[in-house]
Amino acid sequence: MKLNLFNAALMSLATGSYAWEPRGHEYRAPLPGASRSPCPGLNALANHGYLPRSGENIDLKTFQNAISGGYNFEPNSMDFVFELAVNFNLTTTGNPNTWNLFDLARHDEIEIDGSLSRNDIYFGDDVHFDHNVWAQTAKHLGLNDNRGPAKNRYITIEVAAKARAARVAEAMRVNPSFNNSANAMSGSPGTTALYLLTMWDYKVGAAPKAWVKPFFEEERIPYREGYRKPEVPLLFKDVEDMTQKVVAVKV
Repeated sequence: MKLNLFNAALMSLATGSYAWEPRGHEYRAPLPGASRSPCPGLNALANHGYLPRSGENIDLKTFQNAISGGYNFEPNSMDFVFELAVNFNLTTTGNPNTWNLFDLARHDEIEIDGSLSRNDIYFGDDVHFDHNVWAQTAKHLGLNDNRGPAKNRYITIEVAAKARAARVAEAMRVNPSFNNSANAMSGSPGTTALYLLTMWDYKVGAAPKAWVKPFFEEERIPYREGYRKPEVPLLFKDVEDMTQKVVAVKV
C-alpha cells in the first residue's frame, strides 16, 4: 500500500493532477465469492467501498449515497435502476427492498445483449469482464492509441457512439438469440451515455482514455489517473441528454 501511495504521489507531481484515493475508499479487488454485476460502474463503487464491498444487501439509501459519493450523481437521479430491480423481483436477498449486485444479471430485465465489456448470456456468462469482447470495443474506441495530437487522448461522443454500434452489430452477427427488443435497443445507447457522463472531463468535453481504461478493465475509479467527480451534481436529465447525443450520431 505504501508503494502504491508513493507511486500515486509521483504521478500527481508529474501530471499536476489529483492522484489520491479518498481515505476509506481505496480500491480493493473483490474477494472470492463477492457479488458483482454486469455493470462496471456499480462494481467500481463496490470495489471502492461506496457500496458494500461484498456487493450484497444493497438498500435504496446505500445506493443513493454510493452514486452521489463516488460519481456525484444527484442521489435520487438513478432511483429508477433500484426500483427496476425491486419491481422485476430480481432480489435473492430474502428482503424485497434490497438486492445483491449479481441479481442485476438476470437476462432481458436490466442486463441486455451487446454489452461493451461482457459477452451475451447465449455464450454462458453475461456477468464477468470478457477480454475478447472488450478488445473489440477498445479497438473501436482507439483506447490504446494515444499518439499524435492531444485530442487522441480522449473519447468523443461520436467515437463512443460508433464503438457501441459496432459492438451491437457484431453481437447480432454471432448471437442467434440476440434480443433486439425496443427496450434493449433503447438501453444500449443509455449504457454508453452513462459511462461517458461518469468519466467525462468537463473542461475538455470528452472522456479521457486514461480514465475509461481502468474503469472498464479493473472496475476502478481512476483517481490515480487524475479523475475528479464533477462539481455540479449529475441529474437524470443529463443521462437523457447524453443518450440523445449518442443516438444522434450517424453510424
